[in-house]
Amino acid sequence: MAWEFETEPEFQAKLDWIKQFCDEKVEPLHHVFPHAVRSPDPAVKAYVRQLQQEVKDQGLWALFLDEDLGGPGFGQLKLALVNEVIGRYPAAPQLFGAAAPDTGNMEMLAAYGTEEQKERWLKPLLAQEMFSAYSMTEPQGGSDPNLFVTHAERDGDEWVINGEKWFTSAGRVADLLFVMCTNGMYVVPRTTPGVEIMPEPRNHNHIIYRDVRVPLDHLLGPEDGAKVLAQRRLGGGRIHHAMRTIAQCQLALDMMCERALTRRSHGQVIAEHQMVQDKIAESYVKLKMLRLLVLEAAWKIDRTSTQEARTEIAAVKFTMSRVLREISFDALHIHGSLGTTDLTPLQDMYAAAPHMGLADGPDEVHKATVARRILKSYRPHDGNFPREFRPYKEQAAREKMQPVLDANPELAKAAENYRRYFAGRRG
Repeated sequence: MAWEFETEPEFQAKLDWIKQFCDEKVEPLHHVFPHAVRSPDPAVKAYVRQLQQEVKDQGLWALFLDEDLGGPGFGQLKLALVNEVIGRYPAAPQLFGAAAPDTGNMEMLAAYGTEEQKERWLKPLLAQEMFSAYSMTEPQGGSDPNLFVTHAERDGDEWVINGEKWFTSAGRVADLLFVMCTNGMYVVPRTTPGVEIMPEPRNHNHIIYRDVRVPLDHLLGPEDGAKVLAQRRLGGGRIHHAMRTIAQCQLALDMMCERALTRRSHGQVIAEHQMVQDKIAESYVKLKMLRLLVLEAAWKIDRTSTQEARTEIAAVKFTMSRVLREISFDALHIHGSLGTTDLTPLQDMYAAAPHMGLADGPDEVHKATVARRILKSYRPHDGNFPREFRPYKEQAAREKMQPVLDANPELAKAAENYRRYFAGRRG
């Protein structure tokens, strides 16, 4: 039996390299050149390519893909350990070729795309010569595919798409839109006539598809296979969000502790105040519990599949948003007025928590999933009282021990004395 809480030395060396690389190169890039990966400036683009080549030389590019799909094939557990590092730095996922929403779309292409589709779209996405968005949720149906109405109608050698999508993250700046319809998943270039992006929201876009025509080969996977593709995409996406959330929670805890040891109030550093100590202790435990939950889910996926680990993935999904909200709020509170400004990452973290509770399906849906799947392994008890009802347990115990008592009169006498004693106490 193997039961260990340690990382192999060889992989730890990779994690150490990632941490150093992010500290020395990724974080400065983010602050000097925000959104550098998408910069049109040739000099910035060349520098980004230089950094990405360093990542590729380490075998750390497109971490989320298995070897047979073109990635390093780390598996989910090692990926979780990597995300604990890069999730701390806003620019790191793109520098490592592992940023959402492209990651999920590339997974769908890698798993379900034809060779021609992979050549046309997957390779440019992996090389960051293209960027994509996932157009799934709808104004009237949210994330429930049973309520979707966006539909593709075949007309000769084209599909004609009509519908309305809500909260397509990064849709405005995407080259490709992966559009989930009632009868399939379609790849739609953003510049296709009929794709109308509403002015608001700015980052998570409202898009109307009005008689949008795409060739037949823009259907990804089988016709009517959208739900299967979506589950493949979202299952991985949920745990990847959780992996990066650990990094954000750790950053908030680090900031909280540093601030508590620095600020003074009523003649002492605030770390000496019990209410501050309570926040630090609670945050530490919440972070550790979330981390172990995520690592267990990742471990189970590696041993089985995302389908087999659905309970664990759903549990991680609704836990991460709560933990992020609570730890970031306590860190924000300990920073006082500074925490309410945009001069630290804390406001962004706290604002991200509600988004995390809704992205890839609302938390309530995942709680229901966990409850239903757990309940499948239980059965109702007989009669009016549960199986742990003490009189039932005592009767069953006596029946099990009767052969032993029959064979040992002294032990039987002791058992009768015990019975009388406890019966007297109850009386």
